[in-house]
Amino acid sequence: MAHEAQELSTRDVRAKLAEVVNQAATQGTVTFITSRGRRIAAVVPVAVGEAAVAASD
Repeated sequence: MAHEAQELSTRDVRAKLAEVVNQAATQGTVTFITSRGRRIAAVVPVAVGEAAVAASD
């Protein structure tokens, strides 16, 4: 699955959370959440999250 990426502000994520989660689950989209222009978090597909956790163990 190819991973697309996008950036959204915290305000935009609040307004579009269901869509952001659906895009991660169905299309593999990674969404970086920004605050004042800086990346502070991400919504990622489960496989990406699980791989990150496994790599940190």
